Amino acid sequence: MKKLFLDDIRIPKMVYDTIEAKDFIVVRNYADFVKYIKQNGLPDFISFDNDLGLDESGEIAPDGYVAAKWLVYESGLDLRELQFKVHSANPVAAEQIRGLLNNYIQFLKKS
Repeated sequence: MKKLFLDDIRIPKMVYDTIEAKDFIVVRNYADFVKYIKQNGLPDFISFDNDLGLDESGEIAPDGYVAAKWLVYESGLDLRELQFKVHSANPVAAEQIRGLLNNYIQFLKKS
């Protein structure tokens, strides 16, 4: 099972137990998230953080919600079998990511 962990600071074992944590590929920003999926295809499971710090120019970096929107609106991938978790400490953004992905996946399954 391919598992992707999007977070700018944390490592998987900070969020998951040791057995689960060892199988993740870690990406630290939106650009690497998109690059990984374009090169390797959609993973079976994605764990999302939302707030991804600052970019190279000191501006707020694209966040986990932007990554989720890319999956839904731009990737062209079939997300019906995607499993995901949002581990962000930002409750509003976490709900936005969950809502977007859950609603889109439900839509795809009904189509």
